[in-house]
Amino acid sequence: MKINTILSAAGMALVFAGSTAIAQEVKELDLSATTKALDLGTITFPSGHVMQADYGIGSAAYRRAGDEAGVFYTATDRGPNIKCGDAEKVIKRTLEEACKGVKAGKIFPLPDFSPSILTFKDNGGKVELLEVLTLKDRDGKPISGRSAPLKITNTEGAYSKDGRELPFDAEGLDVEGLARLKDGTFWLSEEYGPSLIHVAADGKILKRFVPAGMEADLKDANYNIIGSLPSILAKRKLNRGAESLAISEDEKHLYFSMQSPLANPNGKAYKTSRNVRLLKVEAESGKAIAEYVYQLDLADSFPADNVKKMRKQSDVKISELTLLSDERFVVLERISKTTKFYAIDLKDGATNIIGTEWDKTATSPSLAQTDLSKAEIQPLKKEELLIGEGATYPKKIEGIALFGEKDVLLVNDNDFGIMGAPTRAIRVKLDKAWK
Repeated sequence: MKINTILSAAGMALVFAGSTAIAQEVKELDLSATTKALDLGTITFPSGHVMQADYGIGSAAYRRAGDEAGVFYTATDRGPNIKCGDAEKVIKRTLEEACKGVKAGKIFPLPDFSPSILTFKDNGGKVELLEVLTLKDRDGKPISGRSAPLKITNTEGAYSKDGRELPFDAEGLDVEGLARLKDGTFWLSEEYGPSLIHVAADGKILKRFVPAGMEADLKDANYNIIGSLPSILAKRKLNRGAESLAISEDEKHLYFSMQSPLANPNGKAYKTSRNVRLLKVEAESGKAIAEYVYQLDLADSFPADNVKKMRKQSDVKISELTLLSDERFVVLERISKTTKFYAIDLKDGATNIIGTEWDKTATSPSLAQTDLSKAEIQPLKKEELLIGEGATYPKKIEGIALFGEKDVLLVNDNDFGIMGAPTRAIRVKLDKAWK
């Protein structure tokens, strides 16, 4: 048994015990046949800067047991986007030219891009694209990935490639988690709300669960909005919403974690906290029936990410949640270059805080500010499964698809290639089963 001991910020030793798997083989999948089909072409900015864009397919990945051999699913997020603060560096335009001087915004060079679910098949290492399913409203009109008009929480302005202010989109989604059901429908999680979305087999959105009180902000969406999730989730840090999603074997319950601690009561709490919320939700009603705390590792325990500079605690995040068996999951925890895979079990003694004072925004100190041992909250126990780093592993891994107990597909989010990063998918054969 391998024992890893890491010192917490408070000096307490956090012990993770488990049988760490070793990658016996890491095989790079050939995506060349899909790359051409998913080419978004070149984008020319007023500065003359030219950018090549492609589908960023790896914001989520999933394989459903019982599907045809080799088949797996991935999802895009909101589409090509550039931070306004990076405009001069990336597209050679001043902040004033690109975003009317507003640093806290995003440039959407393809503002009508529709977030999509993609179906692939691995044919012995060569990947075939089977379907691109764009997300649509109830009338079949493709939705966009533009920012949502939120008042209950913060949002960010959207700008075109030539600096025009774009309208908010109540239907807009930033997809980050994915699961497929037996009937061919899908569940998604996304970051804007954060929210959970049920999607029909033809891509039409059936319903969207959001934090209570947010439904009023999204009333113009042409699909069903239900304010059923705990209202405190609206305190998510901007762009750090519902990053992951898993579904129970009987498909009655959804599980998701936030990407990061909540910014409650403020951003300072988010920056230094390690306490991330993981929830269990009834798929039919959207009601959260359980909530646990997952503690992130310390930032300095991600060696490859700390080579050039010391990383901040807020750089650590959760990017995926994958079901192994009844209420037992793989959690993908990462910065960028170092990716850790942990097993957690919801039945292993962690404290269920749903409906307690910790779900009230006025509670002080907030959960993000709290030492769990003093608050008598038992976090989820973490069993180390695998650490992936080095050239054989993609940077910014965000998707896991399980082909078997010893056969794992990992895919990265290349941010639509806007900085030249390629999409990579690898199959990892393990010496010990994930179960």
